[in-house]
Amino acid sequence: MKRRITFLLAICSFVFISHSFTQVRTGIDVLIETNFNGAKALLEGKRIGLITNPTGVSSSLESTIDIFARAKNLTLVALFGPEHGVRGDVTAGGKVETYTDSATNLPVYSLYGKTRTPTSDMLKGIDVLVYDIQDIGARSYTFINTMALAMEAAAENNIEFIVLDRPNPLTGNTVEGNVLDEKFKSFVGQYPIPYVYGMTCGELAKFLNEEGMLDGKKKCKLTVVTMRGWKRLMWWDETGLPWVPTSPHIPNAQTALYYSMTGILGELETVNIGVGYTMPFQLIGAQWIESKKFADALNAKNILGLHFRPLTYKPYYGGQKDTMLGGVQIYITDRNKVNLVNTQLSIIETLHELYPSKNVFALADSNRIAMFDKVMGTDMVRKKINEGIPVRSIIEEWESGIQQFLNARKKYLLYL
Repeated sequence: MKRRITFLLAICSFVFISHSFTQVRTGIDVLIETNFNGAKALLEGKRIGLITNPTGVSSSLESTIDIFARAKNLTLVALFGPEHGVRGDVTAGGKVETYTDSATNLPVYSLYGKTRTPTSDMLKGIDVLVYDIQDIGARSYTFINTMALAMEAAAENNIEFIVLDRPNPLTGNTVEGNVLDEKFKSFVGQYPIPYVYGMTCGELAKFLNEEGMLDGKKKCKLTVVTMRGWKRLMWWDETGLPWVPTSPHIPNAQTALYYSMTGILGELETVNIGVGYTMPFQLIGAQWIESKKFADALNAKNILGLHFRPLTYKPYYGGQKDTMLGGVQIYITDRNKVNLVNTQLSIIETLHELYPSKNVFALADSNRIAMFDKVMGTDMVRKKINEGIPVRSIIEEWESGIQQFLNARKKYLLYL
């Protein structure tokens, strides 16, 4: 009897585990499993330029660069590096220059240096551009803009463009924030989409291409190598995939949520958001913040899916290095209920209510204010908060833009 019970428990455990952890197959995994046969017409006998970085890996953590370099039925001829570089050895905002990759002896062209768009000279002799980079689902994260600019270059130079698709760590259902006002178009917000856009990079590529959003309105010849096993409702930990840091301050998939919750505020540099400490984007701190008072005020707002814990901390680097700060740590208690972008505005509103003499915009210099507006995709938010207009009214104004986007994106969704 005891053996039978043990056997049944083992079976139940196996069933639970198999249903709890799904191994999603990314675009590069699909190519490997089919021995590139699925992309035979796309890649065989062609000269390939690969846009990638350290996140371009298979589920076994092998670099897409190495996989392509040894493949017998294709020829990898050049690498293209976004922000942080092909090997991830450049800090945020640091310029990447053109060089020769020591591992493959291939030229590495910078897309975050003198130019952010592949030039005709860079593309000379290339038949296909392949994009394989993990994103974090936020409009201001520069990789999607690198992808779109490369698509524009591919269209101009009559080169095919292939996206090896990857999961959106914020799920494929989370759509939040204002649609970008094109007057604030920049490399941290280039297209009229919500701040959190709820699409994979492959879906977004199709959307931008078919909706005529690329400069010149010229479409590229686009193919998306779709994933297997990914569902729109999946969070990263439900994919079974390993996480590779997408940049130095996004060390794990959970940080991607916090990036969309505090990153815009962080552009002002008037409060610390945990960058420089051990919890990037998860903290709000300043010398003048009283931790318990701030935490109590935020918790009193009953923001769905969140709890705020008072703390003090001392950043190890950055503008507040070695300075003791009061503030809060943000805990996500229900990720399916929290609205990441709206929370950011509630935090600013609470700071202004508690510390009217410490207006986070007035404390910032003009360059940081301009950057806030670019990342926010509008100056309306800053101006209205300064006018004392309640955040809930500001949020209501962008709901119609979100709905229009949701309607437009439907036909480009590749997954259920």
